[in-house]
Amino acid sequence: MNMKRIYIIFASLLVLGIGAGVFYLKVIQPGSLKLPNDVVMDTAFDNEYDFGDMPDRARLVEFMYTDCPDVCPITTLEMAKLKSDLEKEGVFGEDVEFLTITIDPEVDTVEVLEQYANNFEVESDEEGWHFLTGNEDDVKKIADSLEFLYRDPGTGDIIHSTEVFFMDENNNLLEKFVMGEAFDREKVFNRIMRTANNKL
Repeated sequence: MNMKRIYIIFASLLVLGIGAGVFYLKVIQPGSLKLPNDVVMDTAFDNEYDFGDMPDRARLVEFMYTDCPDVCPITTLEMAKLKSDLEKEGVFGEDVEFLTITIDPEVDTVEVLEQYANNFEVESDEEGWHFLTGNEDDVKKIADSLEFLYRDPGTGDIIHSTEVFFMDENNNLLEKFVMGEAFDREKVFNRIMRTANNKL
């Protein structure tokens, strides 16, 4: 067997290996993450949101804190625009909902979250966008289930992952999206619409 043929075989195997790795990261691995079903949190409008009794909807999950100086408010603003886009398609609140979960529950009380939600023109849980707070253990349990990392280094600014999570109606992770200015609203919209139209 000549060297050229060996090189071609090696290159082909390398491409196949990389392809399998990408498939694992994008398809198999994301689907292995799932929200817990034994957590109950408080909404910004003084209701309870029970993760064990969630409506049969796909959902976009955002972790944030209201004092965040950068990616959090940018992401929430983009989600507000996305909500408007999905409302025009008639799927928001019916087939799709948003969860915005604070990672600073000691500061982000129900009252603080209500003001934050109002800043993005959300005024009730009935709209299908739930702003959630609770005890630190429950917040960490939900964050850990999606491998979202955060910690307070003692400076007042919480260091955290920069991903938003799109879940199917069974709470299995379908895809992750980048927070902040890199949040691609059109890409997220198209992904949500594929799911809403049962084209997972």
